[in-house]
Formats: sequence, structure tokens, C-alpha cells
Amino acid sequence: MIKFISKHKKIATAGGILAVVLALVYFAPIKELKTKPVCSYALYDKTGRLLGAKVAADGQWRFEKGAVPSNFEKAIITFEDKRFYHHLGIDPFSIARAIVLNTKNKRIVSGGSTLTMQTVRLLEKNPPRTIRQKMREAAVSLIIEIRWSKKRILETYCANAPFGGNVVGLEAASWRYFGRPPESLSWAECATLAVLPNQPSLVYPGANSEILLAKRDRLLKKLYEKKYIDLKEYELALLEPLPKKPYNLPQITPHYLELLKKNASPSQTKFYTDIDSSLQKNVTRILEDWSSLLYKRGINNAAALVIETKTGNVLAYCANTGFVRNKYTRDVDLIQSPRSSGSLLKPFLFAAMLDSGQLLPEQLVVDIPTRIGNYHPDNNVPQYKGALPASEALSRSLNIPAIRELREYGVNAFLSYLQKCGFTTLNRGADFYGLPLILGGGEVTLWESTFAYAAMMNKAAGCKTNFPASRGAAYLTLDALVKGTRPAEEANWQIFANSKKIAWKTGTSSGNRDTWAIGTTPEYTVGIWIGNAEGYGVADLKSVSTSAPVLFDIFSALPTTTWPETPWRDMTEETVCAKSGYMAGPYCAETKKIWRAKNAPISKACPYCKLVSFTPDGKYQASAEDLTGIYTGQMPLMQKWFVLPTNIEYWYKKANIGYRSLPDFVPWHKGSSANEISILFPEEGSHLIIPIDLNGKKGMMVMQATARSLENELFWDLDGEFLGATTTIHQMGAAPSVGKHKLTITDKNGNRKTRIFEIIPADYE
Repeated sequence: MIKFISKHKKIATAGGILAVVLALVYFAPIKELKTKPVCSYALYDKTGRLLGAKVAADGQWRFEKGAVPSNFEKAIITFEDKRFYHHLGIDPFSIARAIVLNTKNKRIVSGGSTLTMQTVRLLEKNPPRTIRQKMREAAVSLIIEIRWSKKRILETYCANAPFGGNVVGLEAASWRYFGRPPESLSWAECATLAVLPNQPSLVYPGANSEILLAKRDRLLKKLYEKKYIDLKEYELALLEPLPKKPYNLPQITPHYLELLKKNASPSQTKFYTDIDSSLQKNVTRILEDWSSLLYKRGINNAAALVIETKTGNVLAYCANTGFVRNKYTRDVDLIQSPRSSGSLLKPFLFAAMLDSGQLLPEQLVVDIPTRIGNYHPDNNVPQYKGALPASEALSRSLNIPAIRELREYGVNAFLSYLQKCGFTTLNRGADFYGLPLILGGGEVTLWESTFAYAAMMNKAAGCKTNFPASRGAAYLTLDALVKGTRPAEEANWQIFANSKKIAWKTGTSSGNRDTWAIGTTPEYTVGIWIGNAEGYGVADLKSVSTSAPVLFDIFSALPTTTWPETPWRDMTEETVCAKSGYMAGPYCAETKKIWRAKNAPISKACPYCKLVSFTPDGKYQASAEDLTGIYTGQMPLMQKWFVLPTNIEYWYKKANIGYRSLPDFVPWHKGSSANEISILFPEEGSHLIIPIDLNGKKGMMVMQATARSLENELFWDLDGEFLGATTTIHQMGAAPSVGKHKLTITDKNGNRKTRIFEIIPADYE
């Protein structure tokens, strides 16, 4: 009994000692192995294929560890450590064999190290080979074998093994020597790489090829003998040539890699993206082809961004062109660079005003020569429509209507709205941007602009998004960009866009420095910027001949797209004036039904349709008091009439031949008509600066007015002083002093208009 107890005590004691030893081994400190190697930054497409890489800070090509392909696993274990899966980091048989060989040859010809021991040595940065170091490597290998899986050990070795020159790790070697990822290597290529870490400074592609070939073929024979490959595979592998010299690693989208590096944590070096490598190459080709043509016209740079609309995944990122031509600007990421927005922001104002009730899709907006204070905006072409539907003004990208709409909506309110749309670069106040904001007075990036258009499409399609517009307003805005009438020079692109149903917008900044084109569908949103990175303008730099064709070339390379269903539940049917597009009023002779954004405040009723009194024969306007002479005893003829203000009518008649002006009043009419004359400039309550001319003298302001009748004569009075009379073209120059002033204009029939304005001192006075 005593012997039995004693025996069990010995077993328990031995077990306890073993447990303590294992615990000490498991928890033993191995600080040297915790230092993470300096790795190259690497970018991968959606399938895991390498798109680009940047050499590590220590000048080595070294990637973070990854999965080891089965073929290479068999090759490296066969060559380096055939009992890898059967030892605990130390292989007594290998050590014994090494002692015999080294003794027999009287020099070190074999080290007896396992893959685990070699991994330890690599992680400790290859310290001097001493007996003490060997013992340490053996001890640490035992610790690692207990703590790590065989898979992790093999992956760590393959990621840190030297493969010649500045190439470290299997993935870097596979790309440098064969231009392909490790999983696509042939048996011969796997065998070539497997023998390299054994003598990386002596034998590598391009150096001592005979030795390398012999080592590779011996390994192939072993793989054949182990039946990893059959006879045919073996014979074919022997015929494969060795690589001549290292390939350059892919640099398909270097700017995107830099962007991801900038925004990543310090420890992250691998970036797996949603880039579609085939699309990326196609978009790059299209952009480079166009850029090489534009280069001859003094236009050096271009950028394109393609995203998946619903998810926001980046599918193609081409941030610059002409890497050979543009050595000074090729590193500039023009997708992230703030540039003048041109007309890109107009659709967002349109959507905002649909929701605020300040605009209906077909409501007439004013398009006449306009001065607001000292600001004198103009359209893209010096033509004016007088008034036209808001949706058409948007699709034609007219500047005057946009300026007037922004003044009504408010610059502050619009800046806040744009920030909700995702524009972060518009971070100054309303006083800084003013009304020019809508024409390119602020800078945006292609990145944020493309995502903002995608967000508008997502809202229209009913997808989850933070876009501030209602679904109805977003849909109506995009519908205007699809169906709207384009300027003559964009007609061909309109046909293409309608064939594929793309909502698109172009823009050209002031001074022809930047051109834009952004198109969106429920599947894809494409953004294009073209210009010069240095910021100088070129006369030929116009969106219709640069960014627009690139946009549609890229859409041609994309799969078929769809269009969102009409969100009937998010819109309300409304009765509007058929001529003005405003809510129908009591005097609108013709009405029609349109759809507007649901829950938007009610817009104001039509201001242009009036009940007008005529002579019984309809020949003249006349009040009841005017019905004398041949009209004595008759009743006036009352008719509903579409009447535009004089300043609008002048331009509207030129573009709309069907418009009927009101006839004159009967010759003996003694009253006045408020609509017979109109003051165009200055505007009521405006604050103006009169600049100094080039000769150093104080300049003049040119006041403008219109009269409904071309035969009317206008008389000008400023602060009680008669300035003169005008006919046909009504303009009058003056140089009023600093302070408030009153302009009075009277026509020959006694109709009168007044205008109060103020001259303020210039900064240089």
C-alpha cells in the first residue's frame, strides 16, 4: 500500500513538474519576437489581386503575412523541413544529420535548423550564428510551437524569408520575379522560390542561374518522388525557364493607395478594396487616351472616379494622367484636390427650393441681364430667354436664373444645405462666397461631388441615405437632368444619356480652369475633372468637349443600368398655370397637372395672369371711363391674359414667338399703367460702389430701364435733377456721390417708376 502511494506521488510530482515546465515555456517572455517587421504598403482589388505597392521604409519589398498556397507549402517543406508537421520546433534527426555532414566535410554544410528555428532567426533579425544563439533559437522554437499553430509558423516564415536583393517574403517574391500572386504560381515557379531563401545573397533570378536551375530541378524531382506531381507535370516543369530579372510591382492606382495610407491606422499596411481591376484599367485607358489628345491643346491633367451608387464602394480611382508627360504634377491627387465647382451645385439648389416650396419644376424663372449691386453675372452664352421653366434653366445650366434663385433661397441657408449633402470644403461664411457661390465661387472636390450626386440618386431610389432633400425633390431634380433641354453644343450627349437613362451635369469654372461632368444611375456614379493641376486656364477647356465625352465613354464601358421607379407616394399632383408653371390662380386661362414634392409648402399663385379690361372689339386696353366716342354705352370686354413685366417681356418675345403682348390703351386714356415701364438697374435698396476708371478719375454707373412700347419715350430724373430722355434703348449714365439717391423715370403717358439706392465708398477712398 505504501509503495502504491509512493508510486502515485512520484507520478503526481512528475506531472506537476511537467506542468510547471510547460507553463514556464508557454508564458516565457519572447520580447524580440513581438517587434513587427516594417512592411510595404499594398493595395488589393475586390478579388484580392495586388493593384499597387510601395517599398517599405527600410527599402525592402516585404508584405504582411498571408495564406501560403498549397503548392508552395509542399515545395518549401520538402526542401527545408520535411518533418515540419511532426516535430516541436527541434528535429533531432536533422541535427544528427547536420553533425555527421559537418564532421565529414570539416566545415558547416548543414545547420539542422527547422522552419520554426529559421522563423525565430528571421524575427530576431539574423543575429550571429553561435552555439549559444543556436540553443536560444531551439528554446524559443519550442515556445512558439506550443503557442502558435503550424499554419501561423509557416505563414510567418514565408512572409519574412529573404528571396534575394531587397525582396522579402513569398508575396513580394512572387510579384517581383513572376508578376503574379503566389496562388497562381506553377510548380516550377513554386520550386524556384522555395530554394531561394537557402542562399538568397548568392542565388537569385539573374545571378548564378545554373546553380539556381540545378537546385530547382532537384526539388522538382523530390516533389515527383513524393507524388505531389505526376510525370507529365514534372517533365513540363523542367522545361519552364527561370525568370530573367525582377518585374516592377503593379502601380495601377497609386493615388488611392496614398489616400488609404493617409487615413489608416499606423499599423495597417494592407488595404483590401472594392476596386474592379478590369474596370480600373479600362477607365485608366479611356482617361489616358483623352488626356494625350487634350495635352496637344494645353490641357495636361484629368481625373475620373467610378463608384457603386448604392454602396459607395469605389470601383475605379484614376486621380491623374500623363505620368510621363507631367512629371511635376503627376503626384497630385486631383480627385481630392479642391477646385472651383463651376455649375455643379445648381441641382442641389433646385432640389432644396422644390422642398422649400419656393420653386415648382415648370415654374417660370427670370433670365434677363441682371445686376445685383456691383455684381454683373452673365449666362454661358450672351443670350437671354426672358423667362423659362426652372427645370429647363437647370438642364441648360443658365447662370442668371441660378443667381436669382440663390438670392431668394439665401446663401447661408444654401451653405448649410450643401454641408448636409457632404461638401466639407465650403467652410467659409456667406459673406465670403456671396451669390457667386452657385457659379463656382467655392471649391469642391471630385470625391465629395461624386458622392453627393450618388446620395441624391439613392434618395430618389428610396435607399437609405442622409441626403437632405425629400425623395420626391431628389427624383424631380434627377428627372430634369435626364429629360431637360440641353444647350445646342450638348445635344449629342443628351441623346446618349437618354438612350442609357443617365442624370448628368457638366460645369466649367470661371476662366476656363476646370471642367466637370458627373453622371449617375442607380448602379453607378461617375465623376470627371479635367484641367491643369497648376490652375491656369485654357480657352479650349470647356466641359462639352472635354469632361462630357470622357464621362460617356466610361458609361459605355459599364454594364447596362436601370432607372428608379417614380416615387408617386412621395409626390403630390398639383394644378398649375399652363403658361407660368406657378400654382393656378383665378385668372389663369389654361391649367395643367404636374407633380411636386410632397409636404413642400404651397407655392404662391401665378403672378402673371391677370384680368384685363379691353374695348368691346378687343383692339385696345380700356377702363370703363375710356369707353366714350364710338364705344359710348358699351361694356368693356374682360379677358384673362398672360402678362409678363416689361423687363422680362422684352427678352421673352424674342424666344417665344407665340407670346401676345397687351395692346396699347385707347389713345385718349388718361390714367397710368404700372406695367408699361420697368427699371432694370439699380435694384431697389441696393448698395453700389462706383469704381475708379483706368485714367484715375471716378467712373459712372449706367442705369437701365425698359418700356413695353418701342415708341415710348422715357424721362430720367435723379434726386430732382433732370438727366435727359431716351427712346428704344433706355440707358442713362450718372456719377452720384456717396449716399442715398432716388431715381425717377416717367414716360410720355405719365407712367412713373421710382427706385431708392445707395452709393457706398470704395475701400480705396
